[in-house]
Amino acid sequence: MPPPSLAAPGAVPDPQGATALHFGDPFAEQRAAARDSALVDRSDREFIEITGPERLTWLEGFISQHVTELSPGQSTESLVLDANGRVEHHFGVTATEDALLLDTPAGAAEALFAFLDRMVFWAEVTPRLAPEYALLTVVGPDALRALAPLDDGAEGARPGWLVARRAQPGSAGDRVDLVVSRPELRRAWDAVAESASAVMGAWGWNALRVAELLPSAADLDGKTIPHEVPSWIGGVESGGAVHLDKGCYRGQETVSRVHNLGRAPRALVRLMLDGTADELPAPDTEVKAGARTVGRLGTAVQHFELGPIALALVKRNVGADIELTVGDAAASIDPDSLPDDSGPQAGREAIDRLRKG
Repeated sequence: MPPPSLAAPGAVPDPQGATALHFGDPFAEQRAAARDSALVDRSDREFIEITGPERLTWLEGFISQHVTELSPGQSTESLVLDANGRVEHHFGVTATEDALLLDTPAGAAEALFAFLDRMVFWAEVTPRLAPEYALLTVVGPDALRALAPLDDGAEGARPGWLVARRAQPGSAGDRVDLVVSRPELRRAWDAVAESASAVMGAWGWNALRVAELLPSAADLDGKTIPHEVPSWIGGVESGGAVHLDKGCYRGQETVSRVHNLGRAPRALVRLMLDGTADELPAPDTEVKAGARTVGRLGTAVQHFELGPIALALVKRNVGADIELTVGDAAASIDPDSLPDDSGPQAGREAIDRLRKG
């Protein structure tokens, strides 16, 4: 079944993915999402379903987010780390009445499932690949209103359409996910598209998440640790992926050490590109300060207000006052995107007290 966005009027296919890039005016789509609501086709995401009475406590034991108290219709994000605290998997977690649904980027579900399957041991849980599910997302200040027709008993609503609210950091307003079975995907798209202010393609989705410092797989590399992405740090209620007060899990030592004693070696920042190049630079392009490489580029995109912007992982000591280049383009770090290192660190303060004592 083709993605529903590609059948919508004016749809332009995304050369990099399986959904629509835009519907004729990507800047108008972004404005609608910023001011009202916009529906995004994210049916290229892949799902894993986890069932069984121990599913919450079992998953809690090796992921970075605190999920044991997730209620049906609540959604969050989480990570699986390796022993050195590097990110192996980044995924969404949505609770239903009798299962957990994990959504991953296209092509990532099989690797995550293989890891989960190895972790079952004697727990009363059953993970499985679940290709029958599909994801739509509504974003914007009026996202909940756009989904009002899907309330139980409303015309057009169908059993099995799960509306799940997911908190997100930044100022982009609400984000509400709609998980449906693939046979119902087109019907769900049409129902929400009618009530949302606009439909929005991958261009607009990427522009809004880059503006809010929310990474995709293209913005990360094999060395990424959680504290290099400030928006990941926090609990379910704040839209984070790493709860700093939960129990032990693989890689937690790195998370705790960086939080209490040190600084991450790099930071995910927002770059402002000068816009003189004919094309936006590609992911993995080196970010340079003079002749020195100081980082790598992730997603670059045209934003309706900010112009050409990008996410980049750069060395922590690179400041907003340093002139950068990305390929043929001049660039600078948006100072508002730099992590705040001014606060006290509990571990450092404790060491200082011991030394003074």
